[in-house]
Amino acid sequence: MKIMMDSRWDGPHGIGRFAQELKSRLSPRFALSGFPLLHPLEGIWLSWQAWQARPDVYFSPGFNPPLFCPVPVVFTIHDLIHLKVPEEGNPLKARLRALYYQYILRPAARRAARVLTVSEYSRRQIMAWGSLNPEQVVVVGNGVDAAFSPHGPRHQPGFPYLLYFWNGKPHKNALRLLQAFAGLGDGQVRLLVSSAPDDELRHQALRLGVADRVVFAGGIPEAELPSYYRGAEALAFPSLYEGFGLPALEALACGTPVVTSNVTSLPEVVGDAAVLVNPYDPASITQGLQHVMEDQGLRASLRAAGLERARCFSWATTAVRVQAALAEAAR
Repeated sequence: MKIMMDSRWDGPHGIGRFAQELKSRLSPRFALSGFPLLHPLEGIWLSWQAWQARPDVYFSPGFNPPLFCPVPVVFTIHDLIHLKVPEEGNPLKARLRALYYQYILRPAARRAARVLTVSEYSRRQIMAWGSLNPEQVVVVGNGVDAAFSPHGPRHQPGFPYLLYFWNGKPHKNALRLLQAFAGLGDGQVRLLVSSAPDDELRHQALRLGVADRVVFAGGIPEAELPSYYRGAEALAFPSLYEGFGLPALEALACGTPVVTSNVTSLPEVVGDAAVLVNPYDPASITQGLQHVMEDQGLRASLRAAGLERARCFSWATTAVRVQAALAEAAR
């Protein structure tokens, strides 16, 4: 089967990890690169590439299908966060994205041979949004690399810490987490934020009286992520919206307790292997974090359950599911 794959999604983010893992396993005949990702004219460029090469199937690991395609199209919608969390980005950008979803992406989804996604939660959302047939939307999931395991070096900054991944976006729920962190009784533990120093977070931490307990990692290299998970007291992941939630799975695979939200895809991903909290209630987040840090029996049971849960996910399984969807589309 001759696969044309848009390989421009590679990068240090969820879709990028998905794209990298699949590219290495699918070995596409045609791997597209060189044109700016999400450029206003990329739909035309993608169409031209497909017309020239005539593969058996076109595949994108992201939400950017060609406008017109002479072969079956399979593309991926990981979530509908751009529609469900409209305050993401500036208002003009949000409006342009809404128009893109309405006039480009939804018609393309209806024409597509298959639309892939990563959780049952996202599948339900996508079917309702696009009025798509159930058999058209396929859950392929995500995986976790073997590097994410309880064995290996631990990040040791000289203080106990809660690990928090922040990308500057509202759905990561930074303010409520800071409010919850301020309510913790343990003054020794730090909140280790993955990003570079952020003025808004610093201001909020200062207002809440915890500025001296919030530490910015300045960006964590991908190769060092497992050690940061292993060294953490817990992963604090109280997102308001996720299509999957890869950090939660990676933490489970490292044997690190996870405190995460009881909404969207996250309960589906973590199962019974994490402490679920109400992400809209700082007191609920505080209680979950405190419970995990103070109850050693709970920590031990979460560690065992997390390792078992993580074994349910692998990139090899995801690749097999994607390969099957592509083969069905190419028939």
